[in-house]
Amino acid sequence: MILNTLSLVNYKNFESQDFEFDAKINCFVGSNGVGKTNALDAIYHLSFGKSYFNPIAVQNIKHDEDFFVVDGIFNKNDKTEKIVVSLKRGQKKMIKRNGKAYDKFSDHIGFIPLVIISPADRDLIIEGSDTRRKFIDSVISQSDKVYLNQLINYNKVLSQRNALLKYFALNNTFNRQTLEVYNEQLHTYGTEIFKTRDAFLQTFIPIFKERYHAISNHKEAVDLVYKSDLFDDELKNLLSKNINKDKALQYTSVGTHKDDLIFQIESYPIKKFGSQGQQKSFLIALKLAQFDFIKQQSGVTPLLLLDDIFDKLDENRVAQIISLVDNDDFGQLFISDTHAERTEDIVKQIHQSYKIFKL
Repeated sequence: MILNTLSLVNYKNFESQDFEFDAKINCFVGSNGVGKTNALDAIYHLSFGKSYFNPIAVQNIKHDEDFFVVDGIFNKNDKTEKIVVSLKRGQKKMIKRNGKAYDKFSDHIGFIPLVIISPADRDLIIEGSDTRRKFIDSVISQSDKVYLNQLINYNKVLSQRNALLKYFALNNTFNRQTLEVYNEQLHTYGTEIFKTRDAFLQTFIPIFKERYHAISNHKEAVDLVYKSDLFDDELKNLLSKNINKDKALQYTSVGTHKDDLIFQIESYPIKKFGSQGQQKSFLIALKLAQFDFIKQQSGVTPLLLLDDIFDKLDENRVAQIISLVDNDDFGQLFISDTHAERTEDIVKQIHQSYKIFKL
């Protein structure tokens, strides 16, 4: 998977910009605020149809402009693929592949496999369980369409059940039969989601541990622990047992939408007991494991985006990361950094062709 060219019009701080990329390493360098991360985000947009950093789509349009266009030409399995993501104020976003618009955005997910490593990943440690669930879901969804559809259906039924609970409270009424219809659907989708997540983590955790050990030089033991209500009982039973609680709260208090992934270092939560360097290494290992998993599942080497990751890492850990990407397992790399000299010194160690874009 190679991104050959990228064209931006009115995207974030770019009015009009074209890039022609090297097949191996591409570096965006420059001081803060010049658009290095925005260039990476544009590439992410082509893969996921949305920004990695700003979920509010219209805020990705350049100030005082009416639209943005992100246009990329890829080489995938020796075929040229043109992907265009565009948005006009007041209209729906469009994703086109080779001139044809997708009916459903979810059909595009996984077509351009991509992994981004960024300082924003720290949210995985400091934010609530929702962020970590999204991480699990995005990794699985890139190679499993069935799972993605189950997730979409589960969330649809969940919002319908929550709306019904609110309706009961507002109208001081209750109808168990109607609720049972939603319980049954949630049970069906939720059980499959739980099984897929559990199976995924059994494969993923050993890959993650191996990556962490390589970055940290086997200094610390790390783990990921999957937490789910469904380890205790079937979802339909849990929904029945918690009906009074749900009625009082006016939302569904149990289910796979409450799952979590606990990040541990030496059997303690990394949020409280991990240093800045350890947390950063943990997140990089997590994302490199994501890269390995997607490559293994799809048979396509994902694009790898490294946003400002050399900051706050000691030389030893930087050297470990460089040695990891200095092999044929990795395809095309995109790096952003504020220090042009540091970047050049680092990429020279990788013995691959490279381009540096000074923004």
